[in-house]
Amino acid sequence: MQTEITHRRVLAVALPIVLSNITVPLLGVVDTFAVGQIGDAASIAAVGVGAIILGAIYWVFGFLRMGTTGLAAQAMGVGDQQELIALLVRGLILGLGAGVAIMALYPLLIAGGLWISPVSDQVAPLVESYMTIRIFSAPAPIALYAITGWLIAQERTREVLILQIWMNGLNILLDLYFVLSLGWGVDGVAWATFIAEWTGLVLGLWMCRAALRHPFARAWDQVFDRARLIKMGSLNSDILLRSLALQGIFVSFLLWGGKFGDVALAANQVLLQFLHLVAYGLDGFAFAAETLVGQAIGRRALGDLRKSVVISSLWAAGICVLLALGFALIGPWAIDMMAKSAEVQQAARVYLPYMVASPILGCACFMLDGIFIGATRGADMRNMMMISLMIYVVGVLALTPSLGNHGLWIALLISYVARGATLGYKYPAIERDLS
Repeated sequence: MQTEITHRRVLAVALPIVLSNITVPLLGVVDTFAVGQIGDAASIAAVGVGAIILGAIYWVFGFLRMGTTGLAAQAMGVGDQQELIALLVRGLILGLGAGVAIMALYPLLIAGGLWISPVSDQVAPLVESYMTIRIFSAPAPIALYAITGWLIAQERTREVLILQIWMNGLNILLDLYFVLSLGWGVDGVAWATFIAEWTGLVLGLWMCRAALRHPFARAWDQVFDRARLIKMGSLNSDILLRSLALQGIFVSFLLWGGKFGDVALAANQVLLQFLHLVAYGLDGFAFAAETLVGQAIGRRALGDLRKSVVISSLWAAGICVLLALGFALIGPWAIDMMAKSAEVQQAARVYLPYMVASPILGCACFMLDGIFIGATRGADMRNMMMISLMIYVVGVLALTPSLGNHGLWIALLISYVARGATLGYKYPAIERDLS
């Protein structure tokens, strides 16, 4: 196993993830384009609402990806092949089991989703039809969280790229065929995703075939070892609570923005797309940090830990500077492309400087998230996120009465700085554990 930490190695892990992220927004665009050709606003709304509800349900299990990466990277670093394979089997059992539970509960989940996101009588049956099809592929995307995390831990991100290109590419082709050629409408979009997700799981399992064929994959004493299950459960629950707190910031940001009028709310929604670009750009380097930090901790190699942190963070900082410059230079044009309302365009331009600042102020918290995942410091991530959430709430309450929507954006950026500062404060403990 390669142990030297180099710029080339960091890029080899990071770039396939960045490229795979490019396919994610493209799929949403094609979904909207396909149903948009029907000429029925209800169809577009149904696909959008259904995808959001299911995305929120599946997002809850995102801890499976992060937790698997950290634990598997450490097992790989220490050279424990049996535990590495056992982690894959545990993750698959958990992912498939969660998916089956979602399928069993689908009537309640659909009803709850429509209650939270009320829609018109025309849209509701289309949303229900869309979700009824897609929810029966639930085991596939959730199990793929475990597979993806396991592959990333071994620096097999090219396979993750292939997996994403296959799933999203097939989904796009089937979208166009089912909707435009066969005229299946909303159901066609759902079936396209259903097929793409299940075939994606098959491809992911094939990528893991050597491990799954190994006798260690059936070493049930190891797979169901009580201490290791407790460690995995504790880590995953901490990451889940941290993610819920983070989601709470963004959901409350959108809801609070509605207090300042429809124009401000629309402008905020447009500008949040810039934040998605920041996440897409930094994900690869955060994942590189997860993998290399985890392996270094498994080997108990303090020097490799420091090099992993420094090199991956340097590349991330460079990406953040480029994103900030890009937002400053082409931000107005991008705003005009996303919003045709002159009022929304004007409002979004007013708040654009916050987007220019966001990559710079957010770089540390994105990278430290990756470092702490690799170090499996879930409790620290949870606790520092809770502190950051409280700081954000105080910022909103203190700033919005006098500054309005500007105060909301400032509070959001303060939460980025708080996450970075609090995790940075905790980082030395990771090094002390290795010294």
